[in-house]
Amino acid sequence: MDAFSQLLNGFAVALTPMNLLWCLVGTTLGTAIGVLPGLGPALTIALLLPITFKVEPTAAFILFAGIYYGAMYGGSTTSILLNTPGESATIVTALEGHKMARNGRAGAALATAAIGSFVAGIIGTLGITFLAPVVVDWALKFGPADYFSLMVFAFVTVSAVLGSSAVRGLAALFFGVWLGLIGVDLQTGQARFTFGLPELLDGINVIVVAVGLFAVGETLYVASRYRSGKDEIIPLSGSLWMTREEWKRSWKPWLRGAAIGFPIGAMPAGGAEIPTFLSYYVEKKLSSKPQEFGKGAIEGVAGPEAANNASAAGVLVPMLTLGLPTSATAAIMLSAFQSYGINPGPLLLQSQPHLVWGLIASLFIGNVMLLVLNLPLIAIWVKLLHIPAPLLYAGILVFATIGTYGITQSPVDLILLYLIGGIGYLMRRYDFPAAPVIIGMILGPLAEQNFRQAMTISAGDWTVFFTRPLSATILALAALALFGPKLYHLAMRPKPDHVPGDA
Repeated sequence: MDAFSQLLNGFAVALTPMNLLWCLVGTTLGTAIGVLPGLGPALTIALLLPITFKVEPTAAFILFAGIYYGAMYGGSTTSILLNTPGESATIVTALEGHKMARNGRAGAALATAAIGSFVAGIIGTLGITFLAPVVVDWALKFGPADYFSLMVFAFVTVSAVLGSSAVRGLAALFFGVWLGLIGVDLQTGQARFTFGLPELLDGINVIVVAVGLFAVGETLYVASRYRSGKDEIIPLSGSLWMTREEWKRSWKPWLRGAAIGFPIGAMPAGGAEIPTFLSYYVEKKLSSKPQEFGKGAIEGVAGPEAANNASAAGVLVPMLTLGLPTSATAAIMLSAFQSYGINPGPLLLQSQPHLVWGLIASLFIGNVMLLVLNLPLIAIWVKLLHIPAPLLYAGILVFATIGTYGITQSPVDLILLYLIGGIGYLMRRYDFPAAPVIIGMILGPLAEQNFRQAMTISAGDWTVFFTRPLSATILALAALALFGPKLYHLAMRPKPDHVPGDA
């Protein structure tokens, strides 16, 4: 009941007029960003990070969470009407949703996506409410060696999941760790990787890196592909409401999708891609009309959309309780915590209960707002798809430049912004994931600090990472995550038939 009473206190925070306004702004902006192809919550929150220097922390995180949840809602619109997934998590929605739109059932596809997102969002937020304190109790048993091993596990799993190849993910991760080590070493006082520039003695601001990778890099990539073709928008036709049969076929996939999405999203190796594909597979197996899959089955929209939104809620659990970001958006939000001098982890619920429970309560309120915004106003959101791409991305570049310069008024930061933006473009062009860069930049220095503490406590004995049961278990899981898929594929490779040699 302690979690319940804390949640009530959170509602007292979230229901203040100013925080309600921030929640409404976040959900509205998030829905619009989700609808626009090529944009996403990570890019949007990265652009808005400079407000952390002016806005009170609770209000800022209510805004960011509203954008995060709203983009999950709005992303289905692009997938269904344009067959262009805004994020990898909405690829599965496009499989059946776009077929439904072509069959004149776009309204039903959008409705089941919105209602499924609402149901899963509420279930996922309930999961945060009651699971977060349990994870905190477990995490308080961690020592420096255990934390270092946990961060190694996060490095491996996130780098392997966020991208097409583990090697590319790890390369991006190490680039981020290197960026995080730039500046003065707090233990020795020595400058590292500063190239003689006094502006780098305090390190590179993670906001500059986030905006460069996700805003400038993405803009340059989209501009380079602008003439490659034009997408066809399927017009809305028929009723926006679902029939009785469509309700009957949707409610179970909503619940199953939420049950699949939340626990996987809460894992350090979670993410939204795995639960959406798994939900699609489950619905296809359980459907009474499997022949409709591939031709516009409503279960193929309802289940994956619910899994997508539930996993988005699950991602907040390791971020708030362990300080581990498992997605690009979570990494950007973690950098916002650092801007306020707040360190997410097991003590966050004790040191910042006002912020954490106000944030969780705002997620319930935001879900209701999103349902109201999405169903009646869907025709308005579709109009956003007609915004000319050059105007949209030119505005993003201007906003990124002004916001970054406004942080420190330093020309060096602007040079770094566009230098990192160029690197971000090359990473996007050659399929290197950007999220591990931010994760490495944030967790790299923390991993170094915990490693040094563990070695100090153990008097330089490096076997401490293997003699502590918890640390050894986590490192074994990391090794399994890194080498397990390769070993599995080798074991399952068909053996060539024996051909006897000619006599």
